[in-house]
Amino acid sequence: MKRIEMKYLKEQPLELHKPKVVSKINLLDVDERYKAITKATNNTFLLRNEDVFLDMLTDSGVNASSDEQLAASMRADEAYAGSKTFYRLEKAVTSLLGLPYFLPAHQGRACEHIISRALVKPNTRTPMNYHFTTTKSHILAMGGIVDELIIDEGLKIQSDYPFKGNVDLKKLDDYFKKYSKEEIAFLRIEAGTNLIGGQPISFENAKAVTERCKKAGVMTVLDASLLQDNLYFIKVREKGFENKPISEITKEFCQLFDIVYFSARKFGFAKGGGIVLKDEKLYNKMKEFVVMYEGFLTYGGMSTREMEMIAVGLEESMEFDVISQGPIFIDYMVNELVKHKVPVVTPGGGLGCHLDARSFVPHIKQEEYPAGALATALYIVSGIRGMERGTLSEVRNPDGTEKLADMELVRLAIPRRVFTLSHINYAVDRIIWLYKNRDLIGGLKFTREPETLRFFFGELAPTSNWQEKLVKKFKEDFLNKY
Repeated sequence: MKRIEMKYLKEQPLELHKPKVVSKINLLDVDERYKAITKATNNTFLLRNEDVFLDMLTDSGVNASSDEQLAASMRADEAYAGSKTFYRLEKAVTSLLGLPYFLPAHQGRACEHIISRALVKPNTRTPMNYHFTTTKSHILAMGGIVDELIIDEGLKIQSDYPFKGNVDLKKLDDYFKKYSKEEIAFLRIEAGTNLIGGQPISFENAKAVTERCKKAGVMTVLDASLLQDNLYFIKVREKGFENKPISEITKEFCQLFDIVYFSARKFGFAKGGGIVLKDEKLYNKMKEFVVMYEGFLTYGGMSTREMEMIAVGLEESMEFDVISQGPIFIDYMVNELVKHKVPVVTPGGGLGCHLDARSFVPHIKQEEYPAGALATALYIVSGIRGMERGTLSEVRNPDGTEKLADMELVRLAIPRRVFTLSHINYAVDRIIWLYKNRDLIGGLKFTREPETLRFFFGELAPTSNWQEKLVKKFKEDFLNKY
């Protein structure tokens, strides 16, 4: 794409696709939305999708499929073992990522499970740029310890630093002085650091980290689930990559690591995932876990139709016009909210727009889950389903006290090829209204709290009648306006 077109698209995003099939969505009135979030026990994961207008919970498994993907799905070989479809997918993955051995799995957290079972032993440590919820849970379940080595800039909400997902190299050097290779299971890098706002890591930093690990004898693992966004940022923000093809950047980046895993629900636009490795011995060890927990080696818990779609989706992800769409729309949404002084994570990253709940509702204590409360308030006033990424997503300390999160974010994911600019503008309008009335928002408390991954299915209630007051104010303002 020529520079002039790119400049225009950043200022005025355009959908570089056209719809061929559409799905109806419902915009309930505010009283119905209040009833729905109450029935869902104030957990946006427990809302019924029929009650959601814009589903910004995640971009995982909800991206729109292309016509080429759907066409490819019709040639799927449904064999249980030895499917031609598997070998097409294997060739697509290994040639694209540049590592020789491929194991299929049904999604990213299945890959995390297999890697953790193979590599994590009790009391071994896993350093990383920043944790992800399910990754951390799998490591902890195997008795491991997670250590975060993110640069200080990564935890600053507002910044113009282009690669906030970078590892602090000084911290890493000190880490290797403190712990021997026998004490470290592996080092993990997340490309497109989810919990700090989808912020990317630079190629230069990834190279420096993996070189240090090789010297220290420590295995390196890349979570490539959000790689497509990270590739975009490397190409447009990092010197020396502006003229390189996306496929070339992808291979060079992935070949820095010993193991790469991905959720195709994000990277590949279809439902599945996989692990690629350099080491044949480790590949053979992990095979057993695939068969035990996922399915046979040539489907790994995926349908063959999805596998065909992943192969095409990965190929499409090598097109700049495809991978630029998410970041451009996210950047637009972030900039529109910044104009109205709404606190958001900057610069705009991948995955979605992230509201800074700590600044949005500073009167709510972290123990009352400000990000979770803000997510419910946003649903009530808009029908938009977002995801809490804060203290609610953490695991309690061993003594039962809350582990307060570094950030309190509400993630508003933007699935690829799903929303139009008018949808984004609607979201911006409702968020601005909510920010002007933020003093009405109160906290939440658990009524039923699971021990593991509580944010998925825990049940909560408001700490006061603040939701009723919010509904009343909303009706007053919008009835007067319309």
